[in-house]
Amino acid sequence: MSLKEKINPSKLPQHIAIIMDGNGRWAKQKGQERIFGHERGVKSVREAVEAAAEVGVKFLTLYAFSTENWNRPQEEVIALMQLLVHTINAETKTLNKNSIRLQAIGDLKSLPTDCYNELQEAIENTKSNTRMTLVLALSYSSRWEIMNAIKEIAQAVENKTLSAAAITEDTLKAHLCTSSIPDPELMIRTSGEHRISNFLLWQLAYSELYFTEKLWPDFGKEDLFEAILDYQNRERRFGKTSEQLIS
Repeated sequence: MSLKEKINPSKLPQHIAIIMDGNGRWAKQKGQERIFGHERGVKSVREAVEAAAEVGVKFLTLYAFSTENWNRPQEEVIALMQLLVHTINAETKTLNKNSIRLQAIGDLKSLPTDCYNELQEAIENTKSNTRMTLVLALSYSSRWEIMNAIKEIAQAVENKTLSAAAITEDTLKAHLCTSSIPDPELMIRTSGEHRISNFLLWQLAYSELYFTEKLWPDFGKEDLFEAILDYQNRERRFGKTSEQLIS
């Protein structure tokens, strides 16, 4: 029986988030420039999207570019932005063919104009798709997201359209980039690193974390299925005891 056939559809995570790590190290192992790893990583993106859609995952969020990544060497940043534009152009037709909607979270206005425009066009062209939503985290950091939400709430209080006493968890959630997206049940990180690197800090509060030694360019469909199976073998208690869950 294949890994895919072992997956229980009734226990499927509806939202999976992935930190795609290890492109640079993969390229270095091959004696290549870092951008070579990023280019090869696009294939893994395609496989992860296809695998998630095949088993019925409704949301897949990929950490594609953090706010901290702007501090990388200029030539790598430029190459990454060019790769982003090319990939969005090349994959929009496939997204529509598979009824996959594209969304993006992060400080999108900080992207180069051509990247931003291509992204918005792809989002518009796929907005009616219903099979799965692919969310790209671009120029994203969770601290930026939370600070931005706090500023918006503070402004509402200052404008007297919201009282401080009325602020709840739902108020903050409504001002996050992911306000229309359910929290991930499963977060995957490749490359052997065991940290979440400023990614969805609020949303990952009750997520199951899965770490694999594989570098992102080596991550394929079977690896995603393996992560889902691992998730399905865990007990999710949300603060309760095992006995409470049984009863």
